[in-house]
Amino acid sequence: MGKRRRVAERRKTHPAVLGGMIAVVVGGAGFGVYALYDGGAAADERSAATAGHKAVKTGPLTTAEVRTASARFLTAWQHGKASEAASATDDPSTAGKLLTGYTKDAHLKDVTLTPGTAKGARVPFSVKATVTYRSLSKPVSYDSSLTVVRRPGDGEPLVDWHAAVVHPDLRDGDTLVTGESGTPPVKALDRDGGDVTAAKYPSLGTVLDGLREKYGKQAGGTAGVELRVVRGTASKAAKLSDKTLVELSKGTPGTVKTTLSPALQAAAEQQVTKRARASVVVLRPSTGEILAVANSGHGFNTAFQGSLAPGSTMKVITSSLLLEKGLTAPDKPHPCPKTFTYGGWKFHNDDDFEIKGGTFKASFARSCNTAFISQAKKLENDDLTKQAQQVFGLSMNNWAIGVPTFDGSVPVQSAAQKAASLIGQGGVRMNPLNMASVAATVRSGAFHQPYLVAPSFDHRTLATATRTLPAGTLSQLRELMRYTAESGTAAQAMSGLGPDYGAKTGSAEVDGQKKPNGWFTAYRGDLAAAGVVQAGGHGGDTAGPIVATLLKLGS
Repeated sequence: MGKRRRVAERRKTHPAVLGGMIAVVVGGAGFGVYALYDGGAAADERSAATAGHKAVKTGPLTTAEVRTASARFLTAWQHGKASEAASATDDPSTAGKLLTGYTKDAHLKDVTLTPGTAKGARVPFSVKATVTYRSLSKPVSYDSSLTVVRRPGDGEPLVDWHAAVVHPDLRDGDTLVTGESGTPPVKALDRDGGDVTAAKYPSLGTVLDGLREKYGKQAGGTAGVELRVVRGTASKAAKLSDKTLVELSKGTPGTVKTTLSPALQAAAEQQVTKRARASVVVLRPSTGEILAVANSGHGFNTAFQGSLAPGSTMKVITSSLLLEKGLTAPDKPHPCPKTFTYGGWKFHNDDDFEIKGGTFKASFARSCNTAFISQAKKLENDDLTKQAQQVFGLSMNNWAIGVPTFDGSVPVQSAAQKAASLIGQGGVRMNPLNMASVAATVRSGAFHQPYLVAPSFDHRTLATATRTLPAGTLSQLRELMRYTAESGTAAQAMSGLGPDYGAKTGSAEVDGQKKPNGWFTAYRGDLAAAGVVQAGGHGGDTAGPIVATLLKLGS
């Protein structure tokens, strides 16, 4: 991993719903009624005013200011006064629309808000309400939070407005709606015909949402009445699906069969719980079938939709390029100095190690950054992009697996950024699905677009790559990955899984993280898998055991 500069990740978060809180009327839990009126502590906190001029409030928010601002907002919202609650935020127009829709569109009434103990400017609170549509009615409860900030112009304490204040599953631009869903529910099955549910496999909540959105109408079901999150423009651009929060009446589900293996899915769910922020995907290289997908966080499907620098696992693609161009060979002498400067950046190896008199195979197995950076001057700016697209089917945004995915990004770059891309930093972005597909392509010799639902179900066309690697290049690439699994940075995790195997580890530095993201991609027989542990450290130690366990189980 290059240490010259750290690369910021695009991080996507999606808070989880927590329910079952007991609600009481606002005014308890430390919120005094006096805070809503002129006088008492609220008045004591005001800046002194002079003739016709009021001083701008500055400095950290006081406890009383946080209490007063949050109580004003929560009290107005609880009493159905949308415009008054909105005026207590720093974005009254946007807040007013969503708070008005809370009653008119979501049909939520009898709202009770219970503030918890503030932590600085952040105030947690629970929500208890009733959703009613025609003759149907159900209770609703969940937790949320708000943050108080100073308005730039006058320093007035106000609620920092985001849609997640109203409900944690909302992103800005989303809305809450109750009514006939329009999209029938689906009953998902695994490859053996067993039920696939979020209760059984917690990681699959977002996957099931995606299956419903894609196949609800095609699968032959009928719609029910629901309270749901309807995604706005930004969320749709991020490929987030609408989400059901409460079913008032069940629709009749249609049936969708997936390629998931019940044994591997259960094992993947168990494996990711061993690490915070872990994600993994298992594929069948000969077909592209997705056998398992799991994330330790269930609010966002990082495994399919994450956009993260893949670190040294990208060297699989880079090596295929260098080998194909005849710039190196496994046993060819290849420099691995401690540092290498290109494009004005000084790139380092991990702990500034060097390999004296080594081969390219040794540099690949030990993940020598400078061995790859030194080749940047011999490559055109678009060489890596073309290799990723033409051979590995990546970076074209055209995969159709059955649910939303991010299909990797390898932009054309120049100078230092081009060099950084060769080692999986710079502008390169991937997720475990993408990197599992890379390992699968090496194993099978050709790109097979991953899929979760067979294309025969809806007669869709799968993405293809325009060419395959020459036989000699493919053999050399497999030799590199096998040697890494036997004797390189992947050896400990892959111990006992040979001889028909290959692997590559990776670490990706991220701004604001003390530890890098740990990556691991590998194949064994007709299985390929990849995983990432965010802020976990080296891939061989973090993601490696997760991937290796699943490869062993699936043999």
